[in-house]
Amino acid sequence: MNAATRVFLFFSAGYFVSYIFRGLNIGFAPFLTREMGLTAADLGSLTSLYFLGFAVTQIPAGAALDTWGPRRVTAALMMVAALGSLVFGLADGLIPMMAGRVLIGVGVAVCMGAGLQALAQHFPAHRIPLLNGALIAIGGLGGAFVGTPLALLLDVASWRTISTGLAIFTMAVAGMIWFGATDAKAVPRKKERPSVWAQFRGTWELLCSVPFWKLSLFPSVSGGMFYAVQSLWMKPYLLDVSQAGLAQTDALVSLMGLAAVCGSLMSGGLARRFERLGVSLVVFNGACLGMFVAIQALIMLDASIPKSILWTCFGLFGACCVLIFAIFVTRYPPAMWGRANTTFNMLVFFMIFAVQNVIGWIVERWDPIVPGVYPAEAHLTAWSCLLALQLACAIWYFWPSPGRTAAPSGALQRVGGGG
Repeated sequence: MNAATRVFLFFSAGYFVSYIFRGLNIGFAPFLTREMGLTAADLGSLTSLYFLGFAVTQIPAGAALDTWGPRRVTAALMMVAALGSLVFGLADGLIPMMAGRVLIGVGVAVCMGAGLQALAQHFPAHRIPLLNGALIAIGGLGGAFVGTPLALLLDVASWRTISTGLAIFTMAVAGMIWFGATDAKAVPRKKERPSVWAQFRGTWELLCSVPFWKLSLFPSVSGGMFYAVQSLWMKPYLLDVSQAGLAQTDALVSLMGLAAVCGSLMSGGLARRFERLGVSLVVFNGACLGMFVAIQALIMLDASIPKSILWTCFGLFGACCVLIFAIFVTRYPPAMWGRANTTFNMLVFFMIFAVQNVIGWIVERWDPIVPGVYPAEAHLTAWSCLLALQLACAIWYFWPSPGRTAAPSGALQRVGGGG
């Protein structure tokens, strides 16, 4: 096996691990509720801490990748994730479990970005789009794993045993990346990489830019809803509101995960086809996210459409929020692409953190029917609030602007430095 192939396989495995950790609590939730006495708000807070740890790590980790390279940074951080999984599995209360989830989020924060960086360093440019898509698809299979495969595993092993096993598996993948992958050959740099402070300053100026928010708010809020549901709240919704059976629920979780992989891979190609027909990327992205909002409404209304179709469309359209990265390329100068991508990633993961907590807090306003089971009205109220928020963001997204959206300010352009 040549060096480039090892880089692809080992970094793909790292992103797969990251995705499993992201949605693990969707399978663990009933057991955590029963054994640890967790409420809906507890589950929302516990699961969301992965995304908080992930979000706050983005900027310093980006500087670390530029300084020490993807092999060293990914392997080192994945050891932190392994420690977090071990802490989570051995925890005897909510606080140490929360600490474990934060460590996991920090530990896998670079898995996708480092993988894409490593591929760019080891493969010719004409192969990068296909390989990037393949790495994202392999990682996305982790979203399918937390459905039926995880349910079958929980029939023969406890959530504590699985957490310990994942810690060992994560260490093994970290070892493969450290010892099996290779560093790119040193390339002379024309200029210094940006400092962490420069990255924070660039992020702050983007967050103070109204055009950036106009482009990013709708995709980030909808992305927050999508990933919050995929990683935790889909299963309780299906069981409590749709009255689906456990086996059907697990199958739908896996089906939606596979649909999200397809949505991520297909949306870019479809966007380019529509662009040739005169439909801009901004409009196409907004239309896809609008369909995602409509699918949520149909799910809430219990439309007479097979659940398999509704949740497949939920995954297909929910994953389209990644189209924003292609829009940034058209709206910002090259020196700002990395900064815009990093800022949007951070924003999405903060949104996931917020949405998971908001759903948990709203659902808990109702008394549980039995521990871990809440009235349908509780879930529907939470989803309705978030649906209204997405609709408001959609109106602003499509509202005509007096000038071209997203031209960065002069001050913003001066904070350049690749990403």
